[in-house]
Amino acid sequence: MYSRPIVPEDFIVPEEFKDSEFTLKPLTIRDVIKDYDAVMSSVGHLKGLMDDSDWPDRLTIEENLVDLGWHQREFTERHSFAYTVLSPNDHGCIGCCYIYPSEKKEFEVQAFYWIRQDMLSDGLEERLGEVFKEWLRKEWPFKSIEFPGRD
Repeated sequence: MYSRPIVPEDFIVPEEFKDSEFTLKPLTIRDVIKDYDAVMSSVGHLKGLMDDSDWPDRLTIEENLVDLGWHQREFTERHSFAYTVLSPNDHGCIGCCYIYPSEKKEFEVQAFYWIRQDMLSDGLEERLGEVFKEWLRKEWPFKSIEFPGRD
């Protein structure tokens, strides 16, 4: 777990974002089945996306449940924020967005996002990136955001 809140105490953390293509909601343990399906169908795309670990290779559903519990706790503590990305039409998990504290002094936070591997050819990940970046600029208190691997 991270050690400190990354938003001011008086900031109201968004519980949902909706537009014509995406719905973002806090990632919780209730999402374990949908999230696990999205993650495991995208192993090749996700490996190395956020760090140089081998995640999500050999991830079990139990380990995913633990990860989601961690994300949920971090969200309530305001130390980091993870959102499941849902399709507005069928509400299946099509990706995730994450906001973590940055280890670099020149950035307040680092943000990551991904779309299921089987939806990459539709250009959906690029559109999610545009929407996510705009949402962070307009609705969140951060002045300096790093998008590792995307900037």
